[in-house]
Amino acid sequence: MSNAEKSWTGNIHLGAKVDIDVVLRQLVHAFNSSPFFQHNGMSMRVVDGQIEAYIEMQPYMVGNVAFQILHGGVAATILDSVGGIVAMGELYKKTEPETLPDTIKKVTRLATVDMRVDYLAPGRGKYFIARAETLRLGRKGCTMRMTMVNDEDKPIATAIASYAY
Repeated sequence: MSNAEKSWTGNIHLGAKVDIDVVLRQLVHAFNSSPFFQHNGMSMRVVDGQIEAYIEMQPYMVGNVAFQILHGGVAATILDSVGGIVAMGELYKKTEPETLPDTIKKVTRLATVDMRVDYLAPGRGKYFIARAETLRLGRKGCTMRMTMVNDEDKPIATAIASYAY
């Protein structure tokens, strides 16, 4: 196992039981270390044992200048990102010590295959939070449903995505 893989998983050891709280914190740390996320002010965090994405509205995120609303691409990016990271966490939750090498391989290969976004309301708010739930977790891929809400807990966008691993 490479050092990058070890740091992603909280230095878990092959044959050991996965401490999911450590794994979730390490996944969040890895995503938050991304130059893209840092540049755009996006972050992941663990809340009540679940990973969620968070972003504060910034002037450079405006897509519709006339109405000062969030660009749809920002919403799609955060929905895709939270879907992927939650899928990674779900793979680790289902891991037994003997299947850990296979899980690590799946997590490092996870990639978006397809995503559909539905924009439900104009992207107005001081900040936005996105969460994901698993619809199907299979041997070679999974399907996730994501929702983004604003600071008033109003749904702004939802998405369904397929990820392969």
